[in-house]
Amino acid sequence: MATLPVIDLAEFSDQNQRKNMLEASRYWGCFRVINHSFPVDLQSQMKAAVTALFDLPADVKHRNADAILCTSGYVVSTPKNPLYEGFGVYDASSLTDVSAFCSLLNTPIHVRETIKAYAQKAHEVIVDIAMKLGEIMGLKDQNFGAWPCHFRFNKYNFTQDSVGSHGVQIHTDSGFLTLLQEDECVGGLEILDPVSGSCVEVDPLPGSLLVNFGDVAKAWSNGILCNVKHRVV
Repeated sequence: MATLPVIDLAEFSDQNQRKNMLEASRYWGCFRVINHSFPVDLQSQMKAAVTALFDLPADVKHRNADAILCTSGYVVSTPKNPLYEGFGVYDASSLTDVSAFCSLLNTPIHVRETIKAYAQKAHEVIVDIAMKLGEIMGLKDQNFGAWPCHFRFNKYNFTQDSVGSHGVQIHTDSGFLTLLQEDECVGGLEILDPVSGSCVEVDPLPGSLLVNFGDVAKAWSNGILCNVKHRVV
């Protein structure tokens, strides 16, 4: 099991916090954050909103079909990932994109407002983390706020018989930084230990958000940051 560093964003001036973030980013390619200013009630409301989206009829879900990226739009289960389905919004920092997504699915007002509020807060936290990382790497002038923020909702349709099966095959994310709100009770995430070459479990930690780096981060940092290989089991 991987014991990932937990970075307290409220104590980021502490040199140990900064050191732990950089070391985790270089070795694991991921870490956890706490005191991230993400309201607990908004996270709970978003879980309910996501449940409502996945409960929509199939023909309605397929309206989310604007696949600007290969993983945006509605993704159905495939032979490679038979237990997975997901929704995608190209840019969560754009209220126009988020509103269009909600309109296509005819989401109720309260669901629509939750998704908008969550998207805005997620973008704010992501930019804050990216700026802190740039600061400890000596790159203070990066305009991360102008980068698009891909927004995904994932569901794994597991049953008792499918426990232990792959929810998503091993891969790296294509983007710069992923901020993940996990289920508080059900795990399944595994990451590749770069030294042993084996996949190790990452258990949920209530109150935290998981940060992991993708292919753009590795290129942006000239190979300093690890684009972590991971899967869901």
